[in-house]
Amino acid sequence: MTPRFEAPRGTHDILPSEQPLWRWVTQTMEEVCRSYGYRPIQTPGIEHTDLIIRTSGEGSDIVQKETYTFADRGGRSLTLRPEGTAPICRAYVQHGLHREPQPQKLYTIGAFWRYDRPQKGRYREHWQLSVEAIGSNDPALDAEIIQLYNHLLSRLGVTKYVLKLNSIGDANCRPAYVEQLAAWLDEHDAELDDEARAKRATSPLRVFDVKSERVQAALHDAPKIGDSLCVECKRHFDEVRKYLDAYGVASELEPTLVRGLDYYTRTVFEFRDEAIGAQSAICSGGRYDGLVEAIGGPPTPGIGFGAGIERLLLSIGERERPRDEIDYFFVVGDGADRAHVLATMARLRARGLACDTDYAGRSKKGQLTQAGRLGARTTVVVDGDGARIVRSGGDESTDLDDLGR
Repeated sequence: MTPRFEAPRGTHDILPSEQPLWRWVTQTMEEVCRSYGYRPIQTPGIEHTDLIIRTSGEGSDIVQKETYTFADRGGRSLTLRPEGTAPICRAYVQHGLHREPQPQKLYTIGAFWRYDRPQKGRYREHWQLSVEAIGSNDPALDAEIIQLYNHLLSRLGVTKYVLKLNSIGDANCRPAYVEQLAAWLDEHDAELDDEARAKRATSPLRVFDVKSERVQAALHDAPKIGDSLCVECKRHFDEVRKYLDAYGVASELEPTLVRGLDYYTRTVFEFRDEAIGAQSAICSGGRYDGLVEAIGGPPTPGIGFGAGIERLLLSIGERERPRDEIDYFFVVGDGADRAHVLATMARLRARGLACDTDYAGRSKKGQLTQAGRLGARTTVVVDGDGARIVRSGGDESTDLDDLGR
């Protein structure tokens, strides 16, 4: 018996009926990014595994549980990219973008891979928008990149979301806080679970990412990074919030919001839509002032975010969807000069007009129905009596050679 193949678990096909909405979302992303001065960049779907380990942290969930890592035929360890920031920063260093005017404002839309339990809107192969601004520590840039996604949501008609905001300090103030947090965790070890203890062993900050509601409740009393910020980090965060207010972007302070990746510093943020389920984040990002230097570049500040497209589509929800339409559909009846019809379609297509005709042996009625399915703006019936454009008030005779002129 011939096997029946399906897409691998955790992946999905984007079918023709879904393409108009998908393209509308991605084209809107491109338009918004362009309006803010961000330029497109594409990086490979695979990266050297050492890059992912260096930037994500060897003890992170991404490296420990979620990466698709393999040895190629030359024995090199490669990993399917799990996120967009590290590959874009690698390209920034490799191609000398740090020698060009700063900041470099870049974005990409592409596929990413993480091995995780598939959930609603959460896939092992997923698509996302990654936006990065590299080469400036200006707090106004933090506010701009957050406002960019807020603007995108407005363009897409998404309104039921909340922006969560925090600062996790930098190399000057965070180490002292981490020591304070580690001491608190040691004192309250009985209130933790195995997941929290594992995260605490790699980086105490990561305990705030645990899934257990019981542990989360216990962590409510843990020391908060906001109380330990140095003067410069506090000033930076205050200015980010001031500029967001100037943009009219509402936000809520989330003292326990951290990022699970080691290169994040200062500003971290999430856009959440609780209506789409427990995994409510539709966009996550933050500042990563230590990343570029960690992969061999000069000390370079940066900020960015990743926003999954599949999860965003859940927030967009059910609505009248855009559809692909064609300009002309030719109904070919008895006695028609089919070769003339095909030549006419070639001429119209050369002018950028979308045309189609029947290739399935449908009756005239069936062809008219197909024209309606395809959303044809103009339906032309061709038979032994000539060519006619179908009108609601009666057909209108025409000459094929006059169409599109």
